[in-house]
Amino acid sequence: MPLAKEHALSAAHVLIQALPYIQRYQGKCIVIKYGGNAMIDDALKNCFARDVVLLKLVGIHPIVVHGGGPQIGAMLDRLGIQSRFVDGMRVTDAETMDVVEMVLGAHVNKDIVSLINSHGGRAIGLTGKDGPLLYARKMEMTRRREANADGELVDLGYVGEVSGVNKRVIDYLSRGDFIPVIAPIGVGEDGHSYNINADLVAGKIAEVMQAEKLIVLTNIRGLLNKAGELLTGLDAGEVEALIADGTISGGMLPKMDSVLDAVKAGVNRAHIIDGRVEHALLLELFTDVGVGTLIERR
Repeated sequence: MPLAKEHALSAAHVLIQALPYIQRYQGKCIVIKYGGNAMIDDALKNCFARDVVLLKLVGIHPIVVHGGGPQIGAMLDRLGIQSRFVDGMRVTDAETMDVVEMVLGAHVNKDIVSLINSHGGRAIGLTGKDGPLLYARKMEMTRRREANADGELVDLGYVGEVSGVNKRVIDYLSRGDFIPVIAPIGVGEDGHSYNINADLVAGKIAEVMQAEKLIVLTNIRGLLNKAGELLTGLDAGEVEALIADGTISGGMLPKMDSVLDAVKAGVNRAHIIDGRVEHALLLELFTDVGVGTLIERR
């Protein structure tokens, strides 16, 4: 059989295998938290953009929420502003907040929008202040220096958490021909802008939209057990047990908090997937193999 025909048949088999998944998710909303290596490596950026465009073309409604921590850090360094973190959260004073808004809203967001549109999509970039889309309140954080010590209240400045989502704005865009690309900046009742963790924003939007899926791109294979083996097919109770015994810790905790909240609030499935893999979204959504951890509501 000629090589060209073999390639054509292989492509046909892939499409046929994907068909049941496309039918299952057609017309459904999927929230994607985009960050990590997938936002830095050019090949992965283009794979992500093509994946999102394809999802929209087959009748799925992707909503992209992006981070930008490394880009913010690089800009602060360039401006000679010192970064300070408390338990993984960036302390955000007024000067730092100006930089956060500039980097996330004016640079990272627009770059993602342009990339998706260059591959035939119709992306529209938003911050939480547009609409307004994301309502925020100041985050109160308690840090413990020792296991048995009283909690120490820490002022993180203009770091917020989501107090509300304007569903109408997202509905108008995502149920049309557009792909919303959202930067995690919210607005408080006081009119101030707040820097919000992108994982928390993605989880809250998935809850409000009653999304079929919440997909979080990471820099690891997914959730691993203590032997380093990939875990999948978990429910909320099993994930909570992994947190309690210390299997899930550190930087994965905020991601898992947002995932658990979303699943408990009605999102059918959440995925922690390896953003270092080309076309990770398509592999996780349209194949039996997948590239990460599935957490489902049971």
